[in-house]
Formats: sequence, structure tokens, C-alpha cells
Amino acid sequence: MVEHKRIGILTSGGDCAGLNPAIRAVVYHAVGTYNWEVLGICQATYGLMERPPQIVKLEIEKIDPLLMSGGTILGTTNKGDPFAFPISDGTLRDRSEEIIDGYHLLGLDALIGIGGDGSLAILRKLAQQGNLNLIGIPKTIDNDVNYTELSIGFDTAVKIATEALDRLHFTAASHSRIIILEVMGRDAGHIALNAGIAGGADVILIPEIPYKIDNICNYIRKRQNLGKNYSLIVVAEAVRTEVGETVTQDDLSGKSRFGGIGHYLADKVYLCTGAETRVTVLGHIQRGGVPSATDRLVASAFGVAAVDLIAEEKYDQMVTWQNLQVVSVPIAEAIAKYRAVDFNDTLLRTARSMGICLGD
Repeated sequence: MVEHKRIGILTSGGDCAGLNPAIRAVVYHAVGTYNWEVLGICQATYGLMERPPQIVKLEIEKIDPLLMSGGTILGTTNKGDPFAFPISDGTLRDRSEEIIDGYHLLGLDALIGIGGDGSLAILRKLAQQGNLNLIGIPKTIDNDVNYTELSIGFDTAVKIATEALDRLHFTAASHSRIIILEVMGRDAGHIALNAGIAGGADVILIPEIPYKIDNICNYIRKRQNLGKNYSLIVVAEAVRTEVGETVTQDDLSGKSRFGGIGHYLADKVYLCTGAETRVTVLGHIQRGGVPSATDRLVASAFGVAAVDLIAEEKYDQMVTWQNLQVVSVPIAEAIAKYRAVDFNDTLLRTARSMGICLGD
């Protein structure tokens, strides 16, 4: 019989669909199978900085609606590195020990952190410094966490981007337009590639493959000569200009964010083809909404596996999806580099074989 444990769970980084199903699975397995206590940490590591720590006790009786619920009931944040935390007077303070003390004040035996590579890197650093027992669950709509074929949130994001392309076909054809769909993808082009193929895009541009405007324009002209009066282009937000410059926009706080590559391309394509061109930026719609069946299944499997790792006291591990199975890898290996689209990727070969232009 596994001894009684009190475990914490938090969601960190950007939100996505599938976080709540993962929380639900952790609670079902930890409470229902092992009779443990599960504490939800509110607002990621912020909740462990507060005194008393901001938590909610998670019980089976209250979690059933989480399966089809988007976002995260625990709240999340992707701001404020705890090792250099911004203070109101403009200075930076190391608040890592406050988080570590919060873990110990709660009497936690282990912590499950659901996050991307950045969040997991911070959580692991905290765990190493404070001797915390950490298990990681990968989530990111970009699907760029290493050693896992699927991360929570990716499938739903692809489904939403595909649906957008489905809808854009009709309006593009009706007006003989070129429509550019800009999707998320901070480092990798997995969303653009997957949705582009599934949604019937004519051109797919991803950060991993440099492109030339002339190649895109020549491709569109060939379509026009064949009587195809419209074209759809899907582009990942991190795609650079033809000469390699990053396209970003500054918000009111002065922070620079990816955005604008769709409009850059629209101007270039219009000048060389003369075709009326429009841009749709999908943005945070990809993060919201009801999680897809695949995200619910993967999140549930990840949650169960994370609890079993704690039962086996196998810490500093991240659960991953490989060959239709959940296996674990050291967190350090998973965060060592991000998972880009490989040049030998099956879907890249598929796109080329189907005549889709990749700009190169």
C-alpha cells in the first residue's frame, strides 16, 4: 500500500484547452486510487508566494465538469521570472525561496507542474534549489516540447485553425481573393503545417523553412493560369521576412510580441500578383474553447501517469506521448531544446507531395 501523500498541482505559462482535463485526471487517480490529498495552487507560482499560499482543495465530487472545460480553473501566468521578479519600484528581486517555502508550508510531498519548456525550466530550477519533488506535464499549443509527440492544447489549436481555413475557402473563392491566415507558433511551425494540410491551404510558411516571395507569387500565378481564382496561405507568427528580419508589434507596455507577418506578406503578394489580398490573424482563439477529444484523452493519460510516477517516487521526470503510449523522460532532457519541425517530417513530405507550396 502506497503511503498517504499530499500533492500540489499548478498550471503555468499560457493557457490552452486540455488543462482542466489533466487536473481532473490527477484528482481522480490520486484521490480515488491512492486516497491522497490534492491541493490546486492558484495562479501558478504566484500562489506559492502568497502568505498563506493560495490554494483550493480538489475533490472528486467537484471536478466532473472539468473534462469539457477550456482554460484552467487554477489560473496561470507567463509573467514574472521568480529568480528576477519585477517589483513595483522597478527593481528585480529573487523570490525563489518564497515559492520553495510555500511548498514546504503546505506540507507537500510532491508537485505536478503543467507547462511548456519555459515554465518547466523554471519549476525544475526551483525544485533543484529547494529539494522539491517535481513531476512535469507538457502543455503548449505550439507542440514544441522535446521528446513528446503531443502536448496538451496542440490538437485543439490545430482543430480551430483548420476550421478557420475551412471557412476562409468560401469567402476567398467568392471574391477571387488571396487570404492569409496567421496562426500561432513562437518557435515551431507545427500548427501551421498540420492545419495547412488538413484545411487545404495552398501555401504553408513555417519558421523552419526560409522562403522567397517570388516562389510564392509564381505558385499563385500558376494557379491563376489554371483558372483557380483564389489561394489560401497559412503562416506561423514567428516566420521572418524574406531577408530574415523578425516581425513584431509593441504593446502599450513596450513589450514586443510576434505579430504582423501576415500583413507583411499581404503587401508583397499583392504587389507581385495584383490579386486582392486579405489577412486573418487567429490569435488567442486558438487557446480557447472546448478541448478536443484528443486533448481530453492525452491530458487524462498524462494526469494518471504523473500520479503513478509520484507513487513510484520517480521525480524530476516529465510524462510524454510516444508511439501511442505515455512514458517518462528526465525534465532536463525535455527542456534542453525545443522540438522544431524536422526536415524529414512525414507531414512536410506529405505537403510537398500534394503540391503545396512551402516557399522554398
